[in-house]
Amino acid sequence: MNRPSHKEILGKLREARAAVRNENVFLIDQDIIAEDAIELGYDIQAELLDILSELFEEISVDGYAGSRPPQKSYKDDIHGLDLFPFVLASRRLECRVYVKFALTGTGLWLVSLHKDRPLKEKP
Repeated sequence: MNRPSHKEILGKLREARAAVRNENVFLIDQDIIAEDAIELGYDIQAELLDILSELFEEISVDGYAGSRPPQKSYKDDIHGLDLFPFVLASRRLECRVYVKFALTGTGLWLVSLHKDRPLKEKP
């Protein structure tokens, strides 16, 4: 089976929305996410949950930007968990953003949230 399936991605997005709604959001590499927040023009302490809530309402299955099967995390807190990256055009942030997360029983672990940086093609 070629996972994640459409149904699995929908389920992960549903879980992510619930985690954000319940304020069960944890950050991997907090310093990097804070630097990216500055670049995106929002206050990580005051606006992160609102930003995530809006992004997860805008994300669609078609925005899935990960591999099949999903890449596994190597970070200590979420080691071995599936990573779910998405690219979308954010109305609030007024740019294309890349968001990557993992889910655990305790909530959503935000791995990346930054401007989309498309890979450059080799000449």
